[in-house]
Amino acid sequence: MKVLLLGSGTSTGVPRIGNDWGECDPLEPKNRRSRVSIIVENDDGARLLVDTSPDLRNQLLRHDIDRLDGIFWTHDHADHCHGIDDLRAMRYSRSGPMPGYAADETVRRLRQRFGYVFAGQHGYSTIVQLDTLERLRIIAGFSVESTQMPHGPAQSTAFLFEADGKTIGYATDFSEITDGMLDMFYRVDILVCDCLRRQPHPTHAHLGMALELTEKVRAGRTILTHLDKSMDYAILCKEVPENVHVGYDGMEMIA
Repeated sequence: MKVLLLGSGTSTGVPRIGNDWGECDPLEPKNRRSRVSIIVENDDGARLLVDTSPDLRNQLLRHDIDRLDGIFWTHDHADHCHGIDDLRAMRYSRSGPMPGYAADETVRRLRQRFGYVFAGQHGYSTIVQLDTLERLRIIAGFSVESTQMPHGPAQSTAFLFEADGKTIGYATDFSEITDGMLDMFYRVDILVCDCLRRQPHPTHAHLGMALELTEKVRAGRTILTHLDKSMDYAILCKEVPENVHVGYDGMEMIA
């Protein structure tokens, strides 16, 4: 099983509009970050997408991805869902809608804002058959677990995917480490983890919190993601332990 980081940046990406690179070296390609989303893939080639970032079209084109076996959403914030319309192109070759899943409140909000995606309209087919996570256990050869995380005053969903005897965890947009996260991610093979910046933040994990979660769950390897313009790739690589990797757009890791 492997994980592919389609995007690794915060909500404004790096650089920000205005060509604002912050402390990131613009000559380092790995500092150019689109908004976060990942794909997990098993040995049979089944693919699950987590989040539909506003950069989804370019991300899928870059990696020649034209088929998905399921879509998951962590929450409904714009940088995690506003690329949802780009799923239309993958519906054309299918006989039915793609399966999609999210927590109850995220399902409600997505239906409210993108009703045509989940119900079709004006003769257009339904793109995604959306359901809550409560009834999901296995999809396309993956077993799936989830838990809710504090994201400031909101919540985000953490996922654990298991296939072929390996596990990949995804925890982005969280501001507190919970018992549910510690239980679900314990001894995870690969953990993709929120790491906005070095200083504490009211709605996101900072570097210290990401390293704390890595240590507490005894993750085999951790990939830092959702990085802002203060997190230069080369500098950050020198600061983290050997089993912690600085994520970048297009990064792949095999569990």
